[in-house]
Amino acid sequence: MSDAASSQVLAIDGARLAEWMQSDPALQVIDVREPYEREAGHIEATRHVELTQLTAQAPSIDRAHPVVFYCRVGARSRMAAEAFRASGYEAYSLDGGLVRWAEQGRALSPEGGTVADH
Repeated sequence: MSDAASSQVLAIDGARLAEWMQSDPALQVIDVREPYEREAGHIEATRHVELTQLTAQAPSIDRAHPVVFYCRVGARSRMAAEAFRASGYEAYSLDGGLVRWAEQGRALSPEGGTVADH
């Protein structure tokens, strides 16, 4: 599959993610950024697993439920989604990452949170 086709399959936009999080409590949403990035601001009710720790943490991610990864702009989360897809997970990456999420006016936690520079 070409890179363009692959990213279309893996990418999920912020509006769809926000709806999905409200309608499916079993959806797993994982922030793969570094701790300082997470502390600056993140999507509420999401889990934090640094990209470098994903392999070790994979057994704690439920294969029976979809997982959406996110990072600052989407590059790290796309790598995570591709790897998890290859391992049999229904995995996605937030298109445009947290930067686009915030640009579209969606809330970051804690209140007043920001998207950290990388």
